[in-house]
Amino acid sequence: MIQIEGLSLAYGDKRVLEDFSLSLPDRGVTALSGPSGCGKTTLLRVLAGLQRPDAGCLTGLDPARTVLLFQENRLLPWRTAEENIADVLPRERRGEAGRWLALAELSGEASARPAALSGGMARRLALVRALALASLGCSALLLDEPFTGVDGPRAVRLMEAVRALEAPVLLSAHEGDTLALADQIFFFQGPPLKRV
Repeated sequence: MIQIEGLSLAYGDKRVLEDFSLSLPDRGVTALSGPSGCGKTTLLRVLAGLQRPDAGCLTGLDPARTVLLFQENRLLPWRTAEENIADVLPRERRGEAGRWLALAELSGEASARPAALSGGMARRLALVRALALASLGCSALLLDEPFTGVDGPRAVRLMEAVRALEAPVLLSAHEGDTLALADQIFFFQGPPLKRV
């Protein structure tokens, strides 16, 4: 179980996290829902080890084995869709990139560069790349607005793949069908981030 206890973080005078606590099960999807700017992304960055909190404690989480899907796709523009996935896999498993492309319904775009993809296609590619990496074994999968620009039926299919992962998953979202598929949903307001 991942325990988040008493996290606090401020940017100058602006408190983004204040004595924030949450428990995450060893497996399953926990969704954080709330308006833009309430602190969800900051929380994910702290959990991924990209920002240090001013106070608080994290247990049961290894930031070095945590996979984070950023709000931005962060695809490698000089690599094809297939190469963007294959690059995160060990050499002996790079042939699995096609399976991940099929999950994202992008098999026909295997040789396309990210700039040639629509926003929704690029988001699906970034998400399955994160899933491919997480499938190798991770401490947690953190997804920041993973379904932005992805239509409802595709988002639901991808969420089913996220749910199948044998690791804790924490995702931020505003709304949508995918929230209903989470094992637990917490609604927030802020800053500072606090449960409603």
